Formats: sequence, structure tokens, C-alpha cells
Amino acid sequence: MQDNFNFSDLLPKSPVIPVRLELDETFQFSCHKGIACFNRCCQNIDITLTPYDILRLKNHLGLKSFEFLHRHTVPFEMDGHGMPGVKLKTRDDTSACQFVTEEGCSVYASRPTACRYYALGMMSMRTKDSSDDEDHYFVVREDHCLGHLEPRHQTIRDYRTEQGIDTYDELNREWRQIILKKRSCGPTIGRPSDRSFQLYFMCSYDLDSFREFVRSESFGRVYEISPEAMESLMADELELMKFGFRFLKQALFGENTIPVMAGAAEERAKRRREINEQERQEHRRGAESGLPPGDSGK
Repeated sequence: MQDNFNFSDLLPKSPVIPVRLELDETFQFSCHKGIACFNRCCQNIDITLTPYDILRLKNHLGLKSFEFLHRHTVPFEMDGHGMPGVKLKTRDDTSACQFVTEEGCSVYASRPTACRYYALGMMSMRTKDSSDDEDHYFVVREDHCLGHLEPRHQTIRDYRTEQGIDTYDELNREWRQIILKKRSCGPTIGRPSDRSFQLYFMCSYDLDSFREFVRSESFGRVYEISPEAMESLMADELELMKFGFRFLKQALFGENTIPVMAGAAEERAKRRREINEQERQEHRRGAESGLPPGDSGK
């Protein structure tokens, strides 16, 4: 059994010719400003953003993560259970990238993972009972793209280095593993709760809100974080992002790598019972009054 994470899902939707390649195999491709199709691939995008994509882009634009999400992305459901994802928003009522100009990409230094991969796709596979991903590559060929006719041959490895893909893949790897594990669980765990989706969205995409969550009094009552570790999380966004992935694995899958304060689990269970009891009472009062729960009729 294999679980797949396919980076072609992050590319504009188009027919592709999947030719499986390994890192040291070569392919023919070059994109540059002088080519006749320059910017054509940016006129019809459908790009899913990764956590590190958002971190780089929001900093490039000088925005908080929630501001970037509001201005430059649209939400979508990544699977049948409604797992939240975000896509790069297009320009006005077109399918063009909002960041493309006649001179090229205006955020080129911080362009998303999918843009860096083009014209390659990557499929990450994990066999059953294995904790390691195996990455394989293939060429993406779109009819409009003339880059495949350019007389430049290079290895997959060299192209990845040139495009800065290695860093992006490494920093997104744990996030990809969370998606793979969610897919491998399939229908056996059912639809995650709304609370789980909220945590997933915050930890994956809204890093600045996650920082406030981690520094909150309620978080400190549950999780045991040393002052030195907390200082590092508050000062280093990459460390905070990776901590968010650990938090997600603990919250969603019970992979306990973040120490919990003594008695915190019992206190949370008590609080949950109190909330459940409050909800039951509201439901009973609503049934007796003929009003929906929580509606006083005013």
C-alpha cells in the first residue's frame, strides 16, 4: 500500500505526460524573459500554497499572516472531509496570477513551491509501515510552453538547486507527512471535528495567530515549555512553524512530543464535561421553550 502526495496538485491544472525521473536523470527545459511564451504559465493558475510559501510571501509583502490570507488567498477543501487548504487568489475575474507583471513575477524571490517546480512535478510516496517518503519526478508539458524546446539539458538535482526547491521541500516535509497520515487513516477515523480543522488551519497557514495562541495563558496552563524554548519560538518564525507541525501531530494523532503540565489533562477533561453539561442544559431549555439552543427569543 502506498500513500501519495503529488506536487502536480499544486500546479495549474493541465494535461501532463508523466515520465518518472530520478534526481540524477536529465530533462530539457529553460525559461527566460526572452522566450516567446514568457508569462503565459502565469495567466492560468491554480496554485495551492504550503505553510512555508505563506511565510515567505507574507514577509516579502510586509504583511501579517492573517492579512496575507485575507488579501491574497481563497480557501478550498483538500479532501472529502473538508480538510482546509488555501490557494493563491487570481487577479480580479481572471485566472491570471495577481503577482505577474510584464517584467515577470513581482514576488519572484519568494515565489511559491509550485512555481519553483515548474516545469516539473513531484510525487512523494510512502509504503505501508514505513516512516520515510520516496520522492519521484516527472516533466509537466503544457501546449503553450516553449521552454521544452530550449537547448538546455540539466539534471533534476541541479534544477532543484537552481530554483531553491530543496529548502522549500525540507521545510514543508512535516506538513506533507501530516497530509499523508490523514489520507492513510482514510474513513476509519471519520471526519475530524471543527476544532481540529481550526487548529490545522491556524498551525498551517496563520503563523502570527499561532504565535499569539502559543504565548497565551491558556496554552501555558496545559503545555510545559521552557523559557528558553518559548523565547526561541517567539523570535524565530521557522522554529515556530516547525513547532506548529509538532503541535498538529500531537493534537490530531496523539504523537506526544510536547510535554503536558501535570494535571492539565484532568483539568481539560473537567472543562470539557462542564461545556458538555452546559450545552445539554441549553438544549433542554430550548426544547422546553420551543426555541433553538442558545436562543432566548429576544
